[in-house]
Amino acid sequence: MTLTLIILTFTILVALAFEFINGFHDCANAIATVVSTKVLSPKQAVLFGASLEFIGALTGTHVAKTIGSGIVNAELVTLTVIFCALLAAVIWNLFTWWLGLPSSSSHALIGGLLGAAIAKAGVDVVNVKTLFDKVIIPMFTSPVLGFCVGFILMLLIARLIISLKYSPQKANKKFRKLQLISSGLMALSHGSNDAQKTMGIITLALLSGGVLKTAPGSEFEIPIYVILVCAFTMAAGTMNGGWKIIKTMGHKIIKLKPVHGFAAETSAAGLILTASHFGIPLSTTHVISTSIMGVGSTFHAHAVKWRIVGNIVTAWIVTIPACMFLSSIIYSLVYKVAQML
Repeated sequence: MTLTLIILTFTILVALAFEFINGFHDCANAIATVVSTKVLSPKQAVLFGASLEFIGALTGTHVAKTIGSGIVNAELVTLTVIFCALLAAVIWNLFTWWLGLPSSSSHALIGGLLGAAIAKAGVDVVNVKTLFDKVIIPMFTSPVLGFCVGFILMLLIARLIISLKYSPQKANKKFRKLQLISSGLMALSHGSNDAQKTMGIITLALLSGGVLKTAPGSEFEIPIYVILVCAFTMAAGTMNGGWKIIKTMGHKIIKLKPVHGFAAETSAAGLILTASHFGIPLSTTHVISTSIMGVGSTFHAHAVKWRIVGNIVTAWIVTIPACMFLSSIIYSLVYKVAQML
């Protein structure tokens, strides 16, 4: 077995580990509200979410193409760069999972890729326009949109409940059923966006390792076997559940009831599915978290536990630079070790 094949094998294994961790780290995005409102038991919610995550992962490859060929120049990326990027993202995800913080797996991967690629080839390796248009702008606008859409939708639902003269008990009984639909959409949207990121990285690794060949100027395509493996791995991760983050998302930001869960999930799912269609690697964590905040703010600003929110926002802000720094350090160490051998 050649050295290139060994490195490629380890890179793909780390990529799949990242996908699995992404599944259990971010499963809270899809099922935290439906668990906290007791619409489904944790076991039921995990199975339900995993099934729809798998289906969502099969719905397209626009995001995968952005990650694999849009953010950095694929021709200058080596297997070592990809390996270091993934390792940094895995370390960061495990660290924030241990703290119970819903940080962005997407931004961890992007930061890792940027840091290792720049360490290898300098800043010219970065496709600045794509990075700005599909990462930086959505990074700041998606939380705002999540908050605003959640806030507005909750107000509209509240007006509807009042016009129908529903009691709080009757409204929550109705929305317990509707929340099955909204949580399913949330799981579907998460799979459609997050699972694709690893698809792009694995395809990029296969190209760098010489397993896949593309003609100059041809479009970056994702093999069907990569799509299926990533979809299955994401679903498997979701089935194992990240309960610390589910507790933060479902209980510590606000106390959710079915009507609030429905509003938050519907708002977030709509935004994420739209982003997936346009190939934007959105942070699903940002969107669902701020949607929950927006929903909570409709009935009282103090209902949102802003200290917890502050911790989450801090994790959002530092994720990309932290992973850039971490992956660049890992790349430097790997490079020095390689020179010594």
